[in-house]
Order: sequence, then C-alpha cells, then structure tokens
Amino acid sequence: MLPVMSAFHLLSASTTLGAFLPPLDSLLSTQGIMIALLVAYAVAMWMFLTSAPKVHTVMVSDLQIAKEFYEGLLNLPVADVPLHYYYNYEQTLGTAGIDPLYMSASPAPRSTSQYSSGSEGLWYQLKKNVQVHIISGASYGRKNRHRHVCFDRDCLESLLLRVQSRRLRFKVRSKRPLNFLVKDLDERIIELAEVTN
Repeated sequence: MLPVMSAFHLLSASTTLGAFLPPLDSLLSTQGIMIALLVAYAVAMWMFLTSAPKVHTVMVSDLQIAKEFYEGLLNLPVADVPLHYYYNYEQTLGTAGIDPLYMSASPAPRSTSQYSSGSEGLWYQLKKNVQVHIISGASYGRKNRHRHVCFDRDCLESLLLRVQSRRLRFKVRSKRPLNFLVKDLDERIIELAEVTN
C-alpha cells in the first residue's frame, strides 16, 4: 500500500507543478525573454540615471584663477568627469549649434578653440551627489574683476555657504539675482553672479 500512496502523491504533485508550467513556458518563449530583457534594461538605465551626479556649470573669465579659487580657497575636492559627459551629453541636448559669440558678454571675437567641450574644464565635488563644472567663457566684470557666472541659484548659494564657512571676505551685492564679491589671498576681487532668464 505504501508504493501506491507514494505514486498517488507523486501524480498529485506533478499535476500541481503542471499548473505552473504554462506561465513558465510563456515566460521562456522568445517574446517573454524580450520583455524580460527590456525590463532589465529599464532598471539598469534607471539606476544609472539616478546615480549620476547633478552637474552645475560655472563660466569663468580666467580658468587658472578659478582653479586657485576653487581648489585653494574653497578647498573643493577634484571630481571625476561624470560618465554621461564622456558621450557628448551636451550635444545631444541641442546646444552644439549655438554660436559661442552669442553666449559671450564681450563683443571681441574669440576662436572656437577657447570654448570647451563636455569633459574639458575643471570638475569639483560640491556635495555628495553634486558637482561643479568650471569652464572658461565669461567676460571680465567692472574694474577688471574676475567673473564667475552661473544659471543655477542653488549652486551659488552652496558656494556662498562654502565662502562663509572658510571665513573669506565677501560682500553680497544683491540677493535676487544672487550676486556677491569675494576677495582672495592675492587681493583679487572675484564676482560670482547668478544669470536669470
């Protein structure tokens, strides 16, 4: 009687397992594999995009002075270029067709070699998942001040907090749009300005 009982349990278990095989069969079909690959690709892209750092771009009048300011005075750590900047990310947004003279505040013509592409310039870590990309291209301000212009208020507020925490001499000229002056150790005045649309 024992062999008959175990055969009955085996038959009963195989019919229960058979109830799950049709969905498993469709999952292993070509269409099921394609859907699984698309879902895996979507998850991978979501993880890549959410882990990519937010990048603020600051345009400066002198890249060497900016390097001394951000590395020396503000003590910002140098950051690696984000992965999406290796693949001409800015050009995919449609900014490749903008004439560099249109973006300049000075009427003097400049060669296109002075304008940087995606990964050139200076890269600094501002916060945990926030980076600052420093590029040349801003004009000098009044009284030959070094200018650093940015379109993002959050970036300038973070830089102002950094200036305050380092106990540097500064003066806020206006709060909206944010504009402040910082004096470096060589007595140069650096103007940081928010550009509004």
